[in-house]
Amino acid sequence: MLLILASLFPNGIDLLTLFEVIVALIVAWIIVSIPAYFAGKVVAKENATFGKAMLATLLGPIVYVIILVATDFVLGGLLGTTGYVLGIILALIAWIGVYKVMFKTGWLRAFAVAILALVVFVVMLLIIGFFLGAFLPFVPFSTGQLA
Repeated sequence: MLLILASLFPNGIDLLTLFEVIVALIVAWIIVSIPAYFAGKVVAKENATFGKAMLATLLGPIVYVIILVATDFVLGGLLGTTGYVLGIILALIAWIGVYKVMFKTGWLRAFAVAILALVVFVVMLLIIGFFLGAFLPFVPFSTGQLA
């Protein structure tokens, strides 16, 4: 872990910078969990809590990477690019499986949670982008105009 942080900060890292990175990761995790929570509330109703959504957004990418790397390692040498594509498909199914387990629902509803969470996330990004562009015109890549 320290080697990864050292490569991200080649001039060294102090305690304040490390604290800022940790806080930024936690805030990002909370923000990314909001769409999963709303999607879970719409689809799974009583089985969806914000804690479960946070756990799903933590475990989902971890499971995705493990399945993708393992499948690519096993099938990549045999099938080449096709093995990697199969790995992506299996990893996505595994990520949906995390939603299935966390929200105690079936495969179709878990798929609906994943799709709805993606839609809510995109809408959130557009709203945040609009407000950043409207109220912080000095932010790069914003027009600084309301209309």
